[in-house]
Amino acid sequence: MPLVAGVDSSTQSCKVVVRDAESGALVRSGSASHPDGTEVDPAAWWVALRAAIDRAGGIGDVAAVSVAGQQHGMVCLSSSGEVVRPALLWNDTRSAAAAAQLVDELGGPAAWAEAVGVVPVASVTVTKLRWLAEHEPSAAARTEAVCLPHDYLTWRLRGEAGLDTLTTDRGDASGTGYFAASTGAYRSDLLVLGLGREVRLPTVLGPTDTAGRVGDEFAGDGQGAVLAPGTGDNMAAALGVGAEPGDVVVSIGTSGTAFAVADKPSADPQGQVAGFADATGRYLPLVCTLNAARVLDAAARMLGVDHERFAELALSAPPGADGLVLVPYLEGERTPNLPDATGALHGLRLANATPAHQARAAVEGMLCGLADAVDALVAQGVRVDRVLLIGGGARSAAVRRIAPAVLGRPVLVPEPGEYVADGAARQAAWALTGTDSPPRWRLGAVEKSEADPTPGLRERYAEAREKFLSRPA
Repeated sequence: MPLVAGVDSSTQSCKVVVRDAESGALVRSGSASHPDGTEVDPAAWWVALRAAIDRAGGIGDVAAVSVAGQQHGMVCLSSSGEVVRPALLWNDTRSAAAAAQLVDELGGPAAWAEAVGVVPVASVTVTKLRWLAEHEPSAAARTEAVCLPHDYLTWRLRGEAGLDTLTTDRGDASGTGYFAASTGAYRSDLLVLGLGREVRLPTVLGPTDTAGRVGDEFAGDGQGAVLAPGTGDNMAAALGVGAEPGDVVVSIGTSGTAFAVADKPSADPQGQVAGFADATGRYLPLVCTLNAARVLDAAARMLGVDHERFAELALSAPPGADGLVLVPYLEGERTPNLPDATGALHGLRLANATPAHQARAAVEGMLCGLADAVDALVAQGVRVDRVLLIGGGARSAAVRRIAPAVLGRPVLVPEPGEYVADGAARQAAWALTGTDSPPRWRLGAVEKSEADPTPGLRERYAEAREKFLSRPA
């Protein structure tokens, strides 16, 4: 049976899975870490990818490869293909002022939503281009092409055949702020609004198009694996869990996301829902929060416990934490758009000033932020029959058990897996067949949990959030 490889080049690391193209069975895998920071030299991703491939036993025997990558990251290339400056990542908020400028210059949030389905915030690529033009004009002048992390790695795997061979897919392109998911085309006028001039952009491939083949370094004894289009990490995760209309995927990783597969594009004039495309030809309305699993990390660190003990503490406290509420804006926030925000505890009293209550409030506060995200999807007409909970944060017993009481819907937790890398592998298998839809791979064991909503919890969180939003700047 042919083998396929899927790559997840995330904020924190690079993971490679090799799977059977027909059944999806895992054959082998490997990983390597990425450096910390909100700007990273793309060369570090390439080093990590090569290491992860090596640790996965190579890809010389693989028939197709697909790369999924963190969305939005700005990779600027010179005319000779050299990286102009370290890439600004999605979680770099220095372009917040640029985002506000761009929103105003086009006529407000509704104008952006109508144009490309995405209202610029600091994470979106076009805002980083404006920041570059204003703060590093010499670097902007040397920039001849702009691409995304997955585009860059696909290009490097191919062997760098020139800027004209840069490719992307509509899913990842839809997060740039200058590609419209509704029309499937770039908006060069918005690129110019950001950077000040036109530059080369990757060719947008269809779901089953190919970007060529891997270069000689990875080809083994054959002609080299087919390169699938690749996509953004959220689009790949939807493929990895086999999401269908009616499913909302809530992913708790470095960022928190809630997204759904939809047949129609979204255009939210409030800017909460990003109207992305998916990797199959449909759409992927998505809400992103900056604060997710790292809220749990920070809370456990403050309490001086490991994650297992943290979960025990959270589950030992009563639902609602006796009125203790955490607004978890520890790294600023994207939804709502508060790049300079900080976190806050509300309702602290002698009775709830315990480690258990603080742990419970941290879990509930993070999940309330994601519940707001699900509500925003519903407001855009998304049907929610069930929630699929994935990501590193879903491995917490406290998160799994508390989630249905906060989200108010049945929650299904697939067994822990590398769903972004798995989705990329599934796309690679699809590229081999060229069929109308991706191959159906069996999802592993799924844990289902249901619970009645915790009375008053969402209301208390909303009250605390509104206090935060209304306080003087």
